[in-house]
Amino acid sequence: MSGSSSGSQSEAMEAHVGAVQQGYGFDGPAIELGALVVDGAARADAPVRIPLAMVNRHGLVAGATGTGKTKTLQLMAEQLCSAGVPVLAADIKGDLSGLAMAGEANDKVSERAAEVGQQWTGVACPVELLALGGEGTGLPLRATMTSFGPTLLAKVLDLNEVQESSLGLVFHFADKAGLAMLDLKDLRAVIQFLTSDEGAPSLKDLGGLSRATAGVILRELIAFEDQGADRFFGEPEFQTSDLLRVLPDGRGVVSLLELPRLQDRPQLFSTFLMWLLADLFEELPEVGDVDKPKLVFFFDEAHLLFDDASKEFLHAVAQTVRLIRSKGVGVFFVTQTPSDVPAEVLAQLGNRVQHALRAFTPADAKALKATASTFPNSAYDLEEVLTQLGIGEAVVTVLSDRGAPTPVAWTRLRAPQSRMAPADESVLAQVVAESPIREGYAEQVDRESAYERLAARVRQSTVDEPATGRQPTSDEPRTTRAPRGPRAPRAPRTPRAPRTSRPERSTAEQVLGSGAFKQLARSAAAVVGREIARSIFGTRRR
Repeated sequence: MSGSSSGSQSEAMEAHVGAVQQGYGFDGPAIELGALVVDGAARADAPVRIPLAMVNRHGLVAGATGTGKTKTLQLMAEQLCSAGVPVLAADIKGDLSGLAMAGEANDKVSERAAEVGQQWTGVACPVELLALGGEGTGLPLRATMTSFGPTLLAKVLDLNEVQESSLGLVFHFADKAGLAMLDLKDLRAVIQFLTSDEGAPSLKDLGGLSRATAGVILRELIAFEDQGADRFFGEPEFQTSDLLRVLPDGRGVVSLLELPRLQDRPQLFSTFLMWLLADLFEELPEVGDVDKPKLVFFFDEAHLLFDDASKEFLHAVAQTVRLIRSKGVGVFFVTQTPSDVPAEVLAQLGNRVQHALRAFTPADAKALKATASTFPNSAYDLEEVLTQLGIGEAVVTVLSDRGAPTPVAWTRLRAPQSRMAPADESVLAQVVAESPIREGYAEQVDRESAYERLAARVRQSTVDEPATGRQPTSDEPRTTRAPRGPRAPRAPRTPRAPRTSRPERSTAEQVLGSGAFKQLARSAAAVVGREIARSIFGTRRR
């Protein structure tokens, strides 16, 4: 009886091997993940892979801490780079910086390569290091407040629906008046103006901005700034087109975003990543189905994006993920369990790499059961298999070159060919120093000094006004200017005047003066009196 049962199991397993060989045996370029595991041994004759053309159908890399998610991300990033596909990934622990250095062979690497049929050799990737607000080694990544928009900012500030709606009115007014809000000081000034006797009539037809709601938003902004968040807003604003670079030798650039203080501002970091994705969505043209993606975006610690998010925000994320595929961008969410990702978003993720899960608590057991239920028809008892996977192993299913789900495969993953540890600091310093885009972002101090110079011009214009002291109303333009051409070269930097030496100005002067002048300095795209068009996320459409 037992012999008959054993024979049936063997036949079933061989049938599964055949199904995997057929299901993953597509032609064309692919990301090689590893090999099927049968009875604890890898079958090099049954490779598990993702068609390169299907990477923009998005994906999920999930698993408990310490199961190998980061190495899977590294493995995929270096192959995408080699295939000419640029990559953006959040490097939370600094481990991914090892992509900048070739890996070194050792017994464990050689053993893994032999098991899965991998021809292993050390490879380094062209890396660009970015640091949010300049907190880290990389080039500073900033956004202007106008570009960031009210929806994402409301998520960062944890505002309720009423407060978010009121914040939207503030941006609406600033857009319509041609006031470019570059940083937190600009936003505070506009809010203070709209709650003053002089500015309140500006929103009368739209319901107005209550002083109580404005007070809540202002207090949140102060707390936000106390956390150091003012460093993340301003100029020069990062151009997402710089993420799409391919070198003359055909390799895609791997952009790594350092997040050294994630635990201090988790929502800010995750929401900034969403801003990058939303900006890409608005900037890129429709391309339909492509042979390979224009960019692959790895969204690490994805649960932070969705925690306490409003329905409108979640819907905007889902809509962006669904539509950005046709613009040639693939998005992979990296988190612990599929339940961290809302169902509306999870339904868009065609490629799945699920590392081991633990079931130490009733909540763990519930998450395990839910995870197993999200896979298509499987030859495994997934609730059992997901607790047995070793480090560097995963359960995989992807979309074939025909767009159909492949068989679920217990996979032993390949070893990355770049360094599986943080890169040496000297190497990282060299990467930043030799960056071809460094000049455009490294001199952020010049932008700040430009703000101070323009503020001085505002004070001078106040002195030159008629003795009656009459100030233009909110509906009157201060000046009439012809449309501007390309931005003039920056003036030489002058020392910044101490903030305490600046004379007191009225709220209206601060807003309609400095804001308008900074607008003239910053953005040729926003024209005074013309409302800025905004995306589904409320980000500015350039």
